[in-house]
Amino acid sequence: MPPSKGFAALDAKSPLGPHNFSRREPEPTEIVIDILYCGVCHSDLHMARNEWGNAVYPMVPGHEIVGRVAAAGKSVTKFKAGDIAAVGVIIDSCRHCEPCNRGEEHFCFEGSTLTYAAKDRVDGSITMGGYSNNYVVDERFAHTVPANLNLAAVAPLLCAGITTYSPLRHWNAGKGKKVGIVGLGGLGHMGLKFAHSFGAHTVQLTTSLKKRDDAIKLGADEVVLSTDEAAMKKHAGSFDFILDTASAPHALEPYLSLLKQDGTITLVGLPEKPPSINMFALITKRASIAGSMIGGMPETQEMLDYCGRNNITAEVEVIPIQQINEAFERMLKQDVKYRFVIDMTSLK
Repeated sequence: MPPSKGFAALDAKSPLGPHNFSRREPEPTEIVIDILYCGVCHSDLHMARNEWGNAVYPMVPGHEIVGRVAAAGKSVTKFKAGDIAAVGVIIDSCRHCEPCNRGEEHFCFEGSTLTYAAKDRVDGSITMGGYSNNYVVDERFAHTVPANLNLAAVAPLLCAGITTYSPLRHWNAGKGKKVGIVGLGGLGHMGLKFAHSFGAHTVQLTTSLKKRDDAIKLGADEVVLSTDEAAMKKHAGSFDFILDTASAPHALEPYLSLLKQDGTITLVGLPEKPPSINMFALITKRASIAGSMIGGMPETQEMLDYCGRNNITAEVEVIPIQQINEAFERMLKQDVKYRFVIDMTSLK
């Protein structure tokens, strides 16, 4: 393998900076990717600053990767040199448990291997992510990309895209259903696009009417201010499904009141503090609170193919790697529409 370089966090307090490192040699079923673009996920910031308490340093973040195949192992059948490939949140699993056998590797009983800050199953090294010039991954955990899509705008689909696509599909959000999206950020704007594309009557639930025009452009049939009691009461008991993408601590009670009998609210955001629940809001109409995270490899490919057929990508702001620390600070202020994507050629 040629030397690798990227931007890394050396501890929880320091800004990210240039970092040289080495990747292991690829196995026969693995490919080497020259990274073109990498999305910036809010979890990258959480991880770099050790806000979840599981950081490993030095840490090269990044799990929304799109690049060009530089080399393919002798047993690789899905890719050849020159192809475009994409990599998401996980890059390995046990491959033999029930979830893995049904293509839900993200629920691996033994634990899936994260794209960065995790122990590599092959040699025990620590995985380094996509804020770098290259990546090594087994072809099972890499995806083909529809040729008609903008590659920079594809990158966030590998996390924000599949994280919203999967629950919307699982809970049958489509024609004849009323679907709410809580939050209009990196995740929320993709949930809005997918719910609209699936044919659901889609409502953006927001704390700021400043986002109304954007929400309508992205596919919302209605926009409801969640702090407006009269507006919320008007929609009480009318939603089949609500996808909550908010990552800041917030009360669930106002949204539970919106659900129909047997309705579900699914959480995909990761607030720092867990929500408190009024059980009466659940038991009086057999409502459900659920969770969901990314998707398995087959479903992720399904999502990418769907996006290709329907010309769906993320709304992105492309930046050079040298602006990553500024991007982190802007992300905290919600000053991005709606996902930063790093042009990794800026490493050169």
